Amino acid sequence: MKEQLAQLQNWIYESDNIVFFGGAGVSTESGLPDFRSENGIFSAMNEYGYRPETILSHSFFQQNPEVFFRYYKKTLLYPDAQPNDCHKALAKLEADGKLKAVITQNIDDLHQKAGSKNVLELHGTLYRNYCLKCRQEYPLDYVTKEEGVTRCSICGGVVRPDVVLYEESLNERTIEKSVEYIANADVLIVGGTSLNVYPAAGLINYYQGKKMVLINKSTTPYDNKASLIITKSIGEVFREILDF
Repeated sequence: MKEQLAQLQNWIYESDNIVFFGGAGVSTESGLPDFRSENGIFSAMNEYGYRPETILSHSFFQQNPEVFFRYYKKTLLYPDAQPNDCHKALAKLEADGKLKAVITQNIDDLHQKAGSKNVLELHGTLYRNYCLKCRQEYPLDYVTKEEGVTRCSICGGVVRPDVVLYEESLNERTIEKSVEYIANADVLIVGGTSLNVYPAAGLINYYQGKKMVLINKSTTPYDNKASLIITKSIGEVFREILDF
């Protein structure tokens, strides 16, 4: 493992065109659960009698907004969570002119809290909310101040989180920008993701370089395409190879 860490450290030192692609495992060290591990959010039926994938779908949101909002406010919101060493390391690499973009599947805003500026949110963020009727935007604290369905203070419409639910499409502009960054990257670091969620996971197929690093505790379907595989906690990896 020391050899792999030394190789990654060297690639980072030599490059000024690094792109990071991350998933739920990036935020677990900040106390957030992931989705698909043994104890993840999607691991079992919940108290509402539906699987999480069902509740977090577009059709369920429209048909059962009361259940959707109860589940979402109780299960997905962690407003007190703080950036961990992975978030901080990536923000430093960007500030140093080495990292060009963070492409994330997460919706927790922790990269921005750490100081990252160019963050492409594939699945949106819980920290942006908008009224379905008048499009008025609201911050997270407006959503969390009351239980139940969040209503617009202007028109009374439903205020939903600006996230991509099941059955909804990813933002085309975000996809285009992500593809551009990945295709032009010198070093692509992929971390904290099982690479089982599509179409997001398929974006790394656009990488054309020879320095793709996979940092994940378990194997992924893309291990055979990686130039370097590190099976450790991503926060631990950055603590060992960077000073920040």
